[in-house]
Amino acid sequence: MSNIVDPLVGQIAARVRTERERRRWTLAQLADASGVSQAMISRIERGESSPTAVVLGKLSAAFQLSIASLLALAEGAQEESQSESQEESQGGAGVRRRADTAEWRDPGTGYRRRQISGPRFPAEVAEIRLPAGAQVPYPAAAFAFVRQIVWVLDGRLTFHDGDTVHELDAGDTIELGNPAERVFANTTDTECRYAVILTRGAQP
Repeated sequence: MSNIVDPLVGQIAARVRTERERRRWTLAQLADASGVSQAMISRIERGESSPTAVVLGKLSAAFQLSIASLLALAEGAQEESQSESQEESQGGAGVRRRADTAEWRDPGTGYRRRQISGPRFPAEVAEIRLPAGAQVPYPAAAFAFVRQIVWVLDGRLTFHDGDTVHELDAGDTIELGNPAERVFANTTDTECRYAVILTRGAQP
């Protein structure tokens, strides 16, 4: 069985703190930039609170990172040493077993995210499971500095791209353009599973 939530809470806490300190921001400055309360950020950085996808979206937007990048950086910190030892033993083949892959669960919606690609791969690939009736909104700034494709694997995804709404069925893809406010919604009574593939552009 995969490791769910707990192993990632501390990694997300460390990553948020690292990104804030890298910019030499105070908690108050990050709160102003993100719209997340200073008290909530403090609890997240101490590992006392598991942030929702919406909160992570606001924080990643303030950092000018995608939420996928923020989570991948957090997960990569733990997995980099594992990848190095695997590559040495397997002649460079980075095999990642399903049972060894951490899965992050949004405490607010039940949205689940599993990182597919390793920390050294040039693109970030993640598998998302969006429960029936759930929706996750992200601010436009969360999509800055990345090129991104969403690929629906199972079910139906209602994707709000700014003012435009796309109904995406299994097998459909959408390549995202300029940053816009976006909502990933599942309006059906069954789970939707999709993949997010992104590459980073200019660094913030």
